[in-house]
Parts: sequence; C-alpha cells; structure tokens
Amino acid sequence: MKTQARVVVIGGGVVGVATLYHLAKKGWTDCVLIERKELTSGSTWHAAGLLPLFNMSYSVGQLHRYSVELYESLEQETGKDVGLRQVGNIRLAMNADRMDEYHQYAGVAATLGVEVNFLTPDEIKALWPLCNTEGLVGGIVHPRDGYIQPADLTQAMAAGARSMGAEINRYTTVTGISRTESGEWKVATDKGDITCEHVVSATGNFARQTGRMVGLDIPVIPVQHQFIVTEPHPDILARHEQGLPEMGVLRESDGSWYLREEAGGLILGPYEHGAPACYVDGPSAESEYELFQEDLERLEPHIEAAINRVPAFGEVGVKEVYNGAICYTPDGSPIVGPAWDLPNFWINEGHSFGITAAGGAGWQLAEWMVEGAPSVDMLGVDPRRFGDYCSKSYLIEKNEEAYRNVFTIHYPDEEREAARPFRTAPCYDRLKNLGAVFGQKFGWERANWFAPEGMAQEDDWSFRRSKWFEPVGEECRNVAENVGLLDMTAFAKCRISGPGAEAWLDNLVANRLPKAVGRVGLCHALNIHGGVRSEFTILRNPDNSFYLVSAGALERFDHDYLKKQLPDDGSVRFDRLTNQIGVLVVAGPKARTLMQRVSDAEFSNAAFPWLSTQRIDIGMAESIVARMNFVGELGWEIHHPMEMQNHVFDRLMDAGEDLGIKPFGIRAMDSLRLEKSYRLVGTELSIEYAAFESGLHRFVHPNKGDFIGRDALVAWQQKGFKNSFVTLEVHDVTDADALGNNAIFSGAENVGRATGGGYGFRIGKSIALGMVRPDLSETGTELEMDILGTRHKVTVIEESPYDPQNEKLRA
Repeated sequence: MKTQARVVVIGGGVVGVATLYHLAKKGWTDCVLIERKELTSGSTWHAAGLLPLFNMSYSVGQLHRYSVELYESLEQETGKDVGLRQVGNIRLAMNADRMDEYHQYAGVAATLGVEVNFLTPDEIKALWPLCNTEGLVGGIVHPRDGYIQPADLTQAMAAGARSMGAEINRYTTVTGISRTESGEWKVATDKGDITCEHVVSATGNFARQTGRMVGLDIPVIPVQHQFIVTEPHPDILARHEQGLPEMGVLRESDGSWYLREEAGGLILGPYEHGAPACYVDGPSAESEYELFQEDLERLEPHIEAAINRVPAFGEVGVKEVYNGAICYTPDGSPIVGPAWDLPNFWINEGHSFGITAAGGAGWQLAEWMVEGAPSVDMLGVDPRRFGDYCSKSYLIEKNEEAYRNVFTIHYPDEEREAARPFRTAPCYDRLKNLGAVFGQKFGWERANWFAPEGMAQEDDWSFRRSKWFEPVGEECRNVAENVGLLDMTAFAKCRISGPGAEAWLDNLVANRLPKAVGRVGLCHALNIHGGVRSEFTILRNPDNSFYLVSAGALERFDHDYLKKQLPDDGSVRFDRLTNQIGVLVVAGPKARTLMQRVSDAEFSNAAFPWLSTQRIDIGMAESIVARMNFVGELGWEIHHPMEMQNHVFDRLMDAGEDLGIKPFGIRAMDSLRLEKSYRLVGTELSIEYAAFESGLHRFVHPNKGDFIGRDALVAWQQKGFKNSFVTLEVHDVTDADALGNNAIFSGAENVGRATGGGYGFRIGKSIALGMVRPDLSETGTELEMDILGTRHKVTVIEESPYDPQNEKLRA
C-alpha cells in the first residue's frame, strides 16, 4: 500500500469505485481506494440494480443521464460484462395528478435530452402483457432505462481505474483521519498511514462514523428496504422460450412499488410506511454482506396492490426476501461535493439510488476536484444544503419520511410534515394565528400563504392552480394597494470585518462594493468559470465592516464559501449572525406612512433614498433598516435583534391597521418577483450560465479590477453565449402556469427552458422567466412552451413588466 497519494477514497461500494474511476480518467492516477472488507460488501451487493432516469431535479437528472450513458460503454472499454439490460421502464398512472407529474417531468427530460414517451393503457398492455390495466389513465416509458448487475458494474469500474494507474486496497480499515502541520490529510489504517492532499468519503452506511473522525455530522442515516424474489412463472418462461423480449421494469407509483423480471420470476420492491432507520450509530466493525430480518407484514398492502396489477405475481412462491440498508438524507437526494469547514475533504454519500447516480456523482466530483468547479449545477445535491440543525433524531424522522415518499406525487409546492415545526422565528405563533400555512427551508418555518377566514388552514398541492391561488392573489393585491408584512428571518446573515475586509470582499464579488456608509449593493460571487454561485446583499457599516445577507436555504453553502476564502493572516474576520437577527419586510404604497408611525426617523426620498440603510429605532428596538425589497414596491427591510421581533411585529401591525396592513407569504413574494424579472440563485442564476447570460450586466463589472471568475467570464463572452435570459408572457392559460423546467420550442426545436413561472396578479398575466438561444431573445419573438402536455404560445417581453422604470420603488 502506498504511503503517499494525491487522493484517498474511503469506501469500495459502487459510489467510491466510480469516484476513483473518474479521478483516474481525469488524469489523477495517483489515487488510492481503501475498503474495509470486499468491494460491494456494504449496500451495493444487495441492490436491485435499477437505473431510473426519472427525477424531477434538473441536477440529479443530469447525473442519472450520464450514468446510463457511461454504463452503455463500460463493457467495450473494460472488457467486463456489467449485465446491463435496457429493457425500458414503464411508470403507471392511476389519476390525473400523476399524469400531470409525468408531463412536468417530461419538460425536465426534454431539457436534459432524455427520451420519454407517453403511453395509453392499451400501449402499456402491449409492452407488459401480464399487467392488468384496469384503473390506469396512462403512463410513460423510458426506452433506455432498465437494470444492471451492481457487483459487475463495480468490478468493471475498478478494473478501469486500476488500468489507468489507480490503486485499490481491500480488507484495509481506516482507523483515523487527521490534518498534518503542512495542511495535508493523514489517513490512518490498520495497514499503515497514507498522507494525501484530498480525502473522499464514500462510506455508505458508515458515513456518520467517517464524518466523526474529522468532526463532521454528516446528515445520512440508512433506512431498511425490502424486496421479494419469486420462483419462476410459467408465462414468463414461455415468453423466453418463444424468443419474446424481456418485459421492462414496471412501476406503479400510486401503489409505491416496482416490479421486474428476474431469472424467469419477478422481483417486487415496495417503499412502505413504517420502514425503520437502521445503523443509526453505524454498523458493527465486522459488518459485511449484512441483511436484516424480513418483515413481510409491513409489505402486505404493496403485495396486494402488486397482485391486483400483475396477478402472475401471486401465482408463484417466494424464493427469497432481501432486507438491507439503503442510505438516505432528509430530502432523499445524495450529498455530493465539498464538506463544510474542511479543506479538500469531499463527500459522496447518502445515495438512495446509488447504482443510478454513482457514475454521474463520480463524474462531477472528479470535475470539481480536478478542475476546481463542477460543470453541472450541483446545488440540489451539495452537502451544504443541510445545516447544523440536522440532529440524529431529526435525521431519523426525515429520512424515514423520505423513504416512504419515494413514489408519492412530487408536487412543486409540496411541503413534508415530519420533524416540524423545528426552527421558528419569534413571530411564528402570531403568523399562525393570522392564518399562515407554513413551509420550511433549511429547517426554518416560513409562511407560504395565508388562509382567509373560513378557509381551512391547510395546504393544497397541485401542478395546477389550487385553492391557495386566490388567497395569494389577494396578498399580492394588498401589497400593491396598501401595505404588506413579510417575515424573512430565515435569511442567512453575517458580518465581514477587519483591516483587509474591503479588498478581500471586493475580489470575491463581481459588483462594486458600496462606497459610502449606509449604502447597499447587490453583489454576485462567480465561480472560477464565470457562472454565478452566490448572491449577496452587502451593506457598509459605519466602522467599514460589511453586513452580508443571502438566501436562507443557502446559508451553509454561502458561509462555507466565505470562510474558506478567508486569508491566513487574520486580516479578515467572519461572524455568523443568522440566529441573532430577525428580518421583517414592509412593502406597498402605504409603507412610508407606516414607517413614520413606528419610528422618529425621516423616511422621505431625500432623507432615506432607495438602496440606502440607516440604524434607527423601530418602536424601542434599534434596527438596521434598508430601503429595498424583492417585490418591486416602496418598502423597507427591518433587520432587528431576534429577541425583539415580536415587539417590532406588534408595533407594525398595530400602526398599520387602518392602512390595511396584512401579512403575505413566500408564494405571493414569488409572484411579485416574477413580475419584476428578479432572478434567484439555483434557477435563473447558476454556474451553468455565464453571469451575462443571466442578464446581470448592471451588477457585473469586469473593468472594476480583478475578481474571482472575471477572466473566465470575459473569455466566455468572447467565445459566444449559448443562452440569454428572457421574460415571457404565456398565452391562453386556463388553470396551469409555467413552474420551471418547462421546455421552450421554436417549431419542433427545443431552444430553451423556463427557470420559473407563475401568475402575475398585478399585471393580470401568466408569465415565465427562462433561458433561450440568444438569437431568439429579442422582444416580440414568439415561441412555444410545454405546460403539462399542452403547447402554449409565449412571447418575449421587456424585463420587469410591472413598473419597468421602478417608479414605485423610488416613490
């Protein structure tokens, strides 16, 4: 075994081996993989090997697509048969909402270049003759989907990695991980130590134990998953004898199970309620090829559903039952990327669909490590999307919930209930008493909308306009006509200070920093390739320190980036302020009158201009008050001491009663921001789009001096852009607006994608934001957009269709 390497990958399952393979493929051949037992002996060996391309996430969808493409070529490359069977994957639909989900997914698939076809019940019967189609309304099929043999796949990638010069050490146990004085990592094993530059944790069920070695609480806990293997069935054997093709993987999403052929019989894999978390404190040191006692009683409803749909399943005996651990995270997606607070420590864990994702995850992690940034926007799987609120008890509740919801309809407005409420702002109960229906981001409860008197205070999820549509419209209209109050306490907040703060921060963002005390700027941090990774609102304080505010859901993602960029000389200091400061936003034409009633400060245009801040009292609470908001109306953000929030809230509500003040929620805010063409990180702003493609010309200044990503952005611009940000009016809408990831067409050609959409209540139009080919971005250009299977004419319109001159903001 080597004693020195560039990278040590810990874990010899399919995910770890895929990481090693791709690092070697990128030219980093001085890499070592360490596996405590035999390759695949954790969870890989008992996986069913399915390759589902279906995923509502744009980023995860790209990983899955790449994996399938890789697996198609592995045998030719390595000479090893991986058992790939692209028999297709049929997903059944028993109701209209499920078909809406499939149509929304089809938009994601179109933007990714993944083939998916819609099926009638008769077409399903033709593809799967043993299927009872009664009660079906349709389905979809992925022709390139299917299954693979997980152990063979792993061994093929291992052979490929070895052939390129990488080293694999089996039966070698990691006993500790530490930093050397020179900043390298030392991985201690029972066979000796290895010093390396990078460490990758791909340890599956051992993820939390690996994390503890370096002080990380990795948010992964496995859940038990069972599947049943039957004896052969005569009808399936007869098909084989007749030379008929193998039937595809069959998934009854509404019954929460999958079924596929296996050696003339069938495999049934349900995702049941009641499946428990396992290995909560990690497996034992001797764990290898381990299974749990089966519990068929938990599976009875799914077995009955499967027999109803495929009667042949009930006509054969059970050959074997597998009950093994599958890793989960609170949202069901894996965690792939850099660890927080640690340099050169990488995580590739939490894979509940590890066979499908392994190739893509290894590909992008290798890109990240070798090139300095991924080529795919990885926000949806970044380890830093979770925070330090993820206790063990929280993970047990959320991960079990994620497991049982694998096959539920994934509505765009879905909000899952387990482990909630958890993080709450002080005004939570006040908002609840006013009718708030909450969602959560980064553990925080946030009011999504407000149920009016007489309406049940419960959510109504749909791909179409649902019962919250009109109440949200009333919230928007009240903001436009009177004054609204919005809780944004979940914002991520920090202070940057020290003698080197200004120069350091200036190099980090693409905009010019606010020069005068009390001024505020919107600043974007680019990645090394010129795409947008973060957005900060930056305020200059009287002591020339800076107050930074960013998206609450991205707190650890943004703050980790800032901390890792800090200079070693101590000239710049970072202080986290999120939990110390609450934020309430007042917006609307009567906002100035309201503010004058709760403060002695002067709020005229001359005394308090747009994009300025002051430290003033609101009631008795000294606050940082900024004249800005994300909804395009006259308004102020009030950043106040957290413990004084209810005092500030009550003063505002009391003083605004005769002004028509009402709270509004996140869904109203989203509608209002669409009418202003305001961008969001992760949708309109992405590392996959150059900052100028996202239309950030007012905020990105290559001539200000050097900053991270500047030269790459200029080079990208000179090479030519493939995308251009547009605002679109959607025509002939009845009950369904664009949701994002809708494919945009010019004739039959896919020329772009919607990044967000909805109804603009102030302008009375259905609108969308999106990216299209630059030659189609001129105002007045007519295109088409698919919304839930219906083609709609869309027209490129001017940015900010509501108040394009910002007269209301500046009023």
